[in-house]
Amino acid sequence: MIILFNSVFNYIKNPRLKPLKHITIKQKLELVLQGLPLCIMLGLGFGLLTIILETLGLYSSDSHAFNKLFEEQSKISIIFSAVILAPVIEELIFRGPMTLFNKKYFKIGFYALTIIFGYVHIFNFEITPEIILLSPLLIAPQLAVGSVFGYVRVRLGLVYSMLLHACYNGILVIPAILFIN
Repeated sequence: MIILFNSVFNYIKNPRLKPLKHITIKQKLELVLQGLPLCIMLGLGFGLLTIILETLGLYSSDSHAFNKLFEEQSKISIIFSAVILAPVIEELIFRGPMTLFNKKYFKIGFYALTIIFGYVHIFNFEITPEIILLSPLLIAPQLAVGSVFGYVRVRLGLVYSMLLHACYNGILVIPAILFIN
């Protein structure tokens, strides 16, 4: 996983439109499975920022959209939305167009789509001046994980970024649902 982390980190520093060629489906699936713990570590690691911000009283997770979703939707609906629907739609919108940029503008496109992906998630919060000011920290998990999804999209293909995104969401959402009344 350290090799993959270094590869992703170096890629994010200098993204290029360079898919891995001559790699089997089995090897692609293995890379996706190796990327999953990386995403979990990044997501949870950067997620600690939100816990710190809440502990300091700078924001409250009570108004987070996830809490409302649990009140309004069935568990199966939440799982379907988070594990199937969101990864497919978000990957089509935010990672699908990445390969449409030519080499000259690819880096800008990669960063722009990753940042937009992160900032779309700010709408999971009740928008207040404090949330806007804290937004870079609050969306840091999505920026980090979205960068990995972008790496996988370019290097392996769109289906594999969808698969990684779905597995990541499933690992976060399914246990949360199982432990809620």
